[in-house]
Amino acid sequence: MFPTFASRQAAASAALLIVVAAPACADDRHDRDDQHGSIRAAHAVQLGPRPFFLVEDMQDGTLKRTLQQCANGPFRKRDFSIGHRGAALQFPEHTRESYEAAARMGAGIVECDVTFTRDKQLVCRHAQNDLHTTTNILATPLAAKCTQPFTPAAFDADGKLLAPASAECRTSDLTLAEFKTLRGKMDASNPRARTVAEYLGGTANFRTDLYAGPTSGTLMTHQESIALFKKLGVKMTPELKSASVPMPYDSDGDGVGDYTQEAYAQQMIDEYKAKGVRPQDVWAQSFDIRDVRYWIAKEPAFGKQAVYLDDANTPAELPGAAELHSYKDEGINVVAPPLFALLDVDGSGRIVPSAYAQNAKAAGLDIITWTLERSGILADGNNGFYFQTVDSAIEREGDVMAVLDVLAKDVGILGIFSDWPATVTYYANCMNLK
Repeated sequence: MFPTFASRQAAASAALLIVVAAPACADDRHDRDDQHGSIRAAHAVQLGPRPFFLVEDMQDGTLKRTLQQCANGPFRKRDFSIGHRGAALQFPEHTRESYEAAARMGAGIVECDVTFTRDKQLVCRHAQNDLHTTTNILATPLAAKCTQPFTPAAFDADGKLLAPASAECRTSDLTLAEFKTLRGKMDASNPRARTVAEYLGGTANFRTDLYAGPTSGTLMTHQESIALFKKLGVKMTPELKSASVPMPYDSDGDGVGDYTQEAYAQQMIDEYKAKGVRPQDVWAQSFDIRDVRYWIAKEPAFGKQAVYLDDANTPAELPGAAELHSYKDEGINVVAPPLFALLDVDGSGRIVPSAYAQNAKAAGLDIITWTLERSGILADGNNGFYFQTVDSAIEREGDVMAVLDVLAKDVGILGIFSDWPATVTYYANCMNLK
C-alpha cells in the first residue's frame, strides 16, 4: 500500500532536495526492446517543457517558489503519478507508444483498461465498444464485422444537422488475431462526418494527431501490457471494464452464456499470477462493486488493494459517510472518485477538501482520483466535468499545480491519474512523494 502523505513528508529532507536515480549509463544500453530496438533506461525520466510552463504560469506565492526550486531536476518515477491509459493527452490511448511515453514521463503506475474479444482474450481498451473512435477499424475490411456500421450524418436543406454520424465497433466483434491488425488513433470522431475519413477525425484542439500515424498506435493484449510494464519497471492498475454484451457471454454462439462475470474477473487476475507479478504491484479497479467483492473473497492478496471506482457525475450522486464506512466494513480499502468529488471552494475562494474527502478519510479509506490534464484549456473559464466543484477558483493553466497541492497535502490522496504524467511527476518529485 502507499504510505500516507504525512509519512512521506516526514521522510523528506527539510530542504526539499530531490532523491534521484542515476542517469542512464552504459549498462542501460544492454536492455533493449526486441521489437523496436530502442534503448531502455528504466530510471531515466524526461518531463519535457509542460510542467515547467505550468509552474511559471502559477500565481506568485510560496507554492510557486517551492516548485521553481525543483526545476533543475533530474527526476525519477513516482507511484503518485499514474499514467491514465498511458499518456493520452497526445498519444493514442492504450497503445504501446502511449504506455512507453507515460513511463518515460515518470509514471510509477500505468493503466490498462481490460476488456475481451470474441474468443475471450483480454485486451487493453477503455471500453468494449470504442473501436470506432480509438482505432482505424472503419477504414479496414473489419468494418463489416462491426455491431453497427458507419452511418453518415444527415442534414436538412439548410445544412442543419438532423442526425449525427454514428458507428459502433466492439472488441467482441473480433477475434484476437483480427484485433491485433488494427492501429490505435486518438479517441475522437466527427459528428458531422459524411465519410469514414471525416468520421475518424475530430481530435480535440488541445490534443494532437502527431503520434497517431500508420506505423504507430500499436494495440496491446492484457498479457502484452504486463510484460511491457515489467520491462519498463512500472506497477500496474488494470480496470475491468463493463461488457457491452450480455453476461454471461455466449462466446461460441450456441445460445448459452458460458463466460461469466466472475470468470472474466478471475481471468484478469490469473494473467498477473501467470507472469509472476506481485499482488502489491497491482491495483485492480472496477466501477462494479461486485468485481471488487469477488477479488476480496477469492483473491485476497490482490483484493487487499483493489480499487472501487466511483462513477458519480455530480456531487449530489456521491455516497455519504455511512455508505463510505460500509465499504470499509466489507473489506474495501481504496476508493477512487473523480477529481471534483474531493474538492470544494470555501468562502474566501480557496480550494479545500470536500465533505466526501473528509468522510472517506474518516472511514479509513485510501483515495486515488482521476483525471488530471483531461480538461483542455483551463483559462477559458469552462472546465467541465473534472473541475465542476472548483471552477470558480480555476483561472489559469498553472492552477493545476494548486489543485495537486490540495489533493496531496490536504486530502492525502495516494496518487492521481493523469493524461500527461510528467506534470504529476514534477510535483511528486519536488514534494518527495513516493
